[in-house]
Amino acid sequence: MKVNVDFTKGSLSRNIIIFALPIMAGEILQNLYHSVDSLVLGNFVGEVALAAVSISGSLTNLLIGFCNGMAVGSTVLVAKAYGKKDRVGLESTILHSYTFSIILGLFLSLVGTLFSHQIVRLCGANEGIFNQALSYYRIIAAGFIFTVIYNNSAGILRAMGDMRTPFIILTFSSVLNIILDLIFSAYMGFGIQGVALATVISQALSVVISFYEIHNRLGFRCISLSCLIKEGKSDIKKMVDIGIPSGFQGSLISLSNLFVWRYINMFNTATVAGIGVSQRIDKFISLPANAFGHAATTLSGQNIGSGDVERTRTGIRKCLIISVSFSLSLSFIFFFLAYPVSFLFNKNPEVLKIANRTLYLLLPFYSFNCIRQVMCGILRARDRSRVSMLLSISGMIIMRQIWLFVSFRFRVDILNVIIGYPVGWFFSCFFVTLYYFRHRKQLYSF
Repeated sequence: MKVNVDFTKGSLSRNIIIFALPIMAGEILQNLYHSVDSLVLGNFVGEVALAAVSISGSLTNLLIGFCNGMAVGSTVLVAKAYGKKDRVGLESTILHSYTFSIILGLFLSLVGTLFSHQIVRLCGANEGIFNQALSYYRIIAAGFIFTVIYNNSAGILRAMGDMRTPFIILTFSSVLNIILDLIFSAYMGFGIQGVALATVISQALSVVISFYEIHNRLGFRCISLSCLIKEGKSDIKKMVDIGIPSGFQGSLISLSNLFVWRYINMFNTATVAGIGVSQRIDKFISLPANAFGHAATTLSGQNIGSGDVERTRTGIRKCLIISVSFSLSLSFIFFFLAYPVSFLFNKNPEVLKIANRTLYLLLPFYSFNCIRQVMCGILRARDRSRVSMLLSISGMIIMRQIWLFVSFRFRVDILNVIIGYPVGWFFSCFFVTLYYFRHRKQLYSF
């Protein structure tokens, strides 16, 4: 039976948790795509392959974050139509957004494949790692189209309160990805190309299933280029206005990491691999921020659509409390699990030392991301995605780069890189929160 969450009625706390938990579970499975890649490579291929996929991981996460953000554009429009109970508007929005996601996906796959060499060079990978990183990235780039379409499909379903279907699809594709990883790399010896191929095949099948769900179960077509050209200009403009800033914001952490990797690559392969391991684990600890940020966006969109100001305000407040509570609990758990989980990826003592040192320093600060994401949820729903993006960039990139530039003038130490992460989190959270409190009256006047 399909589970739908209507934020315009019922218990807000219950709805927030019911909405966010499947997203967290789904993101756990999505993170397993790349974590299993690292596990297989670290144990069956070697440290160089592990370091290479870690570098390429920042590039692919950059795109995944952008795709998730672009999907927010259609999510907001669908959520508003759903809140208004506008069936015609709902159908046209889904048709336009799905068709547009195919076009966007084709474009990104083409650009990613043609310019893969230049893109991988941006990370500053040394020659011992570069060739394997490029080999992995080229295959992943060819499959960008599947990432774009699936994330948009999941956003459409979640905007209508359906979290169960995206979760089931991710469960299937994640299990398939794990099986194919082991077959291609551990058994057949394809190495880093094998894990990339496994990921692309799994994502392609998730697109097929999600298309079937939207097209058949909802009872109307979801692809029409002619309708998009003739009738979709307004929807595309709205989706792009919301989606592009949200996309940049969604890829913000990975974009900032792209600049940070130029500093990380100044150190040896074991250090690069250790940071890569910590970033794989980081994806799981960051789950509450991403999930409750999506909840805040959908909650705000539905209640703005229904015109309920007070329910929107109360929902954002409860989102903050619940997300921070989840984040603190996860940080506490991973304080004890950091070493055994890191050990799964690689047994090299130097790699483990860097990975655990990084995690222990970051654990107390993850709540800053939860606060930022929830605040950004109401900003996105109120069509202020550009403001949200600029404020986040100011903290996550500019302030972090200032810290790295200054600290490396005094001492070249990997500790400076690690400290740079909470520096960026704190300032981005501070800037977004300050804006929110200064503009509360406008945000809740609709």
